[in-house]
Amino acid sequence: MPGVTTLYILIAVLAAAAGGLGFMALRMCRQATALGLRLKEMSRARRLAPIRPEEVVGRAAPCGRGVGLVLEAVNDIVRHADAAVSDAAVKAKELEIHLKVATAERQHAEAIIYSISDAVLVTDTFDELVLANDSAAKTFDFDLEQAQSRRVDQILRDPKIVSMMREMRQSEGRGGRRVVEHRVRTPGGVRTFKVTLSPVSEGGDGGAAGPGGESGPHGTGGVVAVLHDVTHEKEISEMKNDFVSNVSHELRTPLASIKAYVELLIDGEADDEKTKREFYEVIQNEANRLGRLIDNILNISRIESGLVKINKKPQSLTAVVRDAMEVIAPQAAQKGVRLSENLTQVGYRAMADRDMLYQAVLNVLGNAVKYTPAGGEVTVETAVDEARRTVTVRITDTGVGIPPQDLPYVFEKFYRSEANNRMAPGTGLGLSLVKHIVETVHQGRTFVESEVGRGSTFGFELDLCE
Repeated sequence: MPGVTTLYILIAVLAAAAGGLGFMALRMCRQATALGLRLKEMSRARRLAPIRPEEVVGRAAPCGRGVGLVLEAVNDIVRHADAAVSDAAVKAKELEIHLKVATAERQHAEAIIYSISDAVLVTDTFDELVLANDSAAKTFDFDLEQAQSRRVDQILRDPKIVSMMREMRQSEGRGGRRVVEHRVRTPGGVRTFKVTLSPVSEGGDGGAAGPGGESGPHGTGGVVAVLHDVTHEKEISEMKNDFVSNVSHELRTPLASIKAYVELLIDGEADDEKTKREFYEVIQNEANRLGRLIDNILNISRIESGLVKINKKPQSLTAVVRDAMEVIAPQAAQKGVRLSENLTQVGYRAMADRDMLYQAVLNVLGNAVKYTPAGGEVTVETAVDEARRTVTVRITDTGVGIPPQDLPYVFEKFYRSEANNRMAPGTGLGLSLVKHIVETVHQGRTFVESEVGRGSTFGFELDLCE
């Protein structure tokens, strides 16, 4: 029957079409599976590479145009991702190099700062301590490890230094470097420092918020403070000023006396020979005093500057002391002062410059005779300590003695005790010269003991020859 036949043909066509669609779906499924397997393999290998069509097509029947477009898109993504990964790796390497360089530079800077003898303090934009050296820790008495990243006002007990560093930061470096002189109370006493404050330029955004929400100033990232100890220089400067002042005074006194008596002679005030002789003796004594003053000043200056020629040889202090006693004996006898000795054997020797040591002993002996009244006694002793390998010279008098408050200063230039100033003339340089000869030239030790009304003992100690 025609109708039935037509129905069978239609059913057959539909079945064939359905079979073809099923086959195409199966093929696309296989291609997708192959693509998924390839991506999974690349993921496991941890690398990205373009997918070749044959890698997929070879596992399934040839795919259509759509599959090709998909592969091209996927490959573009893979290529871009691979390029991005490569760029990231290069930048990471560059950052690693920059970090190593920055670390090396910081370590180099820290090594320099730690080796500086001056105290160094470095703060950031929030007044927190970021760097300091041992000198700063010793000067301000704080622990370096515990001080890191703490505010300077919590570390330093000197409000002036804290204030100066804060003002420098707040000024944003407009005034440039600032140098001031400041006295700091350190564990070793009050010291004078030349403080140099410099702003640290901030490389990045200076307005970043800090602790507590405060913002750092623009342009200044912190402050560097360098403290140079000028205490010694200040003391030397003051000593020079005092020295010039004292020398001028000491030179003026004998010159004034000489001038006055010369004028009296010129004016005819001395009518008889006895008066003239008295005037001549005063002029001679003042001239001699002036000569001694100049000699002592020159000797001290040469010793302090290191220009004096020193000729050290093994010398017997006993022999040197006896020579000095022979010279001073007439002066002692004229004044009625008795000299006695208690000396060790001549065999003990010290490495010394004989002429300079003789001058030191003579100066001490001369002072002892000058400040001992008639009927008194001056005793000279030498003692050897073989265990310590030292020899000591002690010159003891029964004079007026020195007040306790004056004892620490008796070896200073031009110093004379007010209590005994009128008892005997002097320049105040004799004992200073003794100290320089013994301690500076011979590396020995000077000492003094005294009691008012009972007398004084001056002495020095030198090392024995080996």
